[in-house]
Amino acid sequence: MQRKRIAIAAVAVAATGAAVAFTLPSMAGTNPSGGAPQSVAAGDVAPQLLAVMKRDLGLDGDQARARLKRAKWASGVSSTLAAQTGKEYGGAWLTKDGMTLKVAVTGQDQAALVKKAGAVPVLVERSAQTLDTAKQKLDEARSAAGDLTGWYVDAPTNKVVVVAQPGDTKSAWAFAEDAGLDMDAVAVKTAPRAKPLADVRGADPYIINNSARCSIGFAVQGGFVTAGHCGVEGDTTTDINGGAQGTVQASVFPGDADMGFVAVDAGFADELLPVVNDFDGNLLPVAGNTEAPVGAPVCRSGSTTGTFCGVIQAKNQTVNYPEGAVTGLTQTDVCAEGGDSGGSWLSGDQAQGVTSGGSGDCTVGGTTFFQPVNEILATNDLTLLVSGGEAAPPAEEEPPADAAADCAGLPVNGQSSIGREGATQLQPQGGAFQANAGEQSACLQSPEGADFDLVLQQRTGQGFRTVATGEGENGTKTLTFNGQAGTYRYIVASTSGSGTYTMGISVP
Repeated sequence: MQRKRIAIAAVAVAATGAAVAFTLPSMAGTNPSGGAPQSVAAGDVAPQLLAVMKRDLGLDGDQARARLKRAKWASGVSSTLAAQTGKEYGGAWLTKDGMTLKVAVTGQDQAALVKKAGAVPVLVERSAQTLDTAKQKLDEARSAAGDLTGWYVDAPTNKVVVVAQPGDTKSAWAFAEDAGLDMDAVAVKTAPRAKPLADVRGADPYIINNSARCSIGFAVQGGFVTAGHCGVEGDTTTDINGGAQGTVQASVFPGDADMGFVAVDAGFADELLPVVNDFDGNLLPVAGNTEAPVGAPVCRSGSTTGTFCGVIQAKNQTVNYPEGAVTGLTQTDVCAEGGDSGGSWLSGDQAQGVTSGGSGDCTVGGTTFFQPVNEILATNDLTLLVSGGEAAPPAEEEPPADAAADCAGLPVNGQSSIGREGATQLQPQGGAFQANAGEQSACLQSPEGADFDLVLQQRTGQGFRTVATGEGENGTKTLTFNGQAGTYRYIVASTSGSGTYTMGISVP
């Protein structure tokens, strides 16, 4: 069979060499035009993707472009507000029209910050930290979840939603109660139980151990990323023609993620492309990895069904697969089928994740979950390759060039005081904040004659743990940390002296 190019939105292991291209044989029958897929210039939204958004979302070209632009704006605004409002942040989402960003806060003072940023404030009873803590209790009790579908934090309702299979809501309520949740903060919904979307068929895009079939997600220097259930470490992969392709180097499933990385053999190493195949004869460009918010449009491409679009419905969902629960997945209303696992997700030209699993199909519709790509990048020290061949950092944006010298130059900044030597403070706003996966940076300017330390901590199942410490001289401490999505906090501690300090932070 003649080899044809299959597009892969490219991601790369911390780059040590030049960007390269990646080719694989395409699935028979997926190129109706009969020729090789046509490249699409980066910049504007690919017209082929606009056509799919019109089919699946009912949006014309101008509407689709406007919603994608708004989603990218909302991503930056919501992450900045999460850091600014700290412990009073309650979550953010785009409304059904995709144009209005709502941000929940627990205090009236923080509502003013939301308005100033161009979003609509919503006063709620429970903070995102409170809800995340409740969800974490469910995660810790996952072994008792039985046949429940999953659970997640729903910012618009300000509750933790437990998803039961149809006709079995009692199990959901009992699970939440036994885990010790405040039942006023719980809602129950029903949906069929999800399953991983690998398929034990031999004939398409890439094959694991000559049996299971999955779709390539994003190409990397030296390999590609995909779903974790698409092979365990040491498994071999072959292309559609049975040719030796690579070896699974990293895999997580079930548990904290559904992520995998395949290192390809030398024969494939020079063929990595920063594009996604729509299986209709076109290559869709990948220009970055800005994480889209809840309510944003998103499109998926996989080797079984091609390209379909929908909307992001929830994040950080725990999905209770038959093989075990997986945390940190993103829920969508996009359909998918067996063999689509590992495939690429895009919001416009921004890489979002790789297909994990779901329920339903592309005849009647369904729910599909994806593993966020930024978490794969952060966990495995990978760097996105974008259209044009330049390597981009995992973070959404770089901090200002003078951030080390000017703490006030970072997006979230302000002043506070420590009254005595040895005292500590939590920042921002005395609490914690939510961050997307990627690179965080911070700067601390101690008062004259004093020396303050700067520490970044991430919340885990065992409480907060230190992940980075500031370094520097002459009273200025800076730090950077490339991490997973989650809840973080900064600690400012006086090792000598007291007084007013200036602090700035940048979040992905």
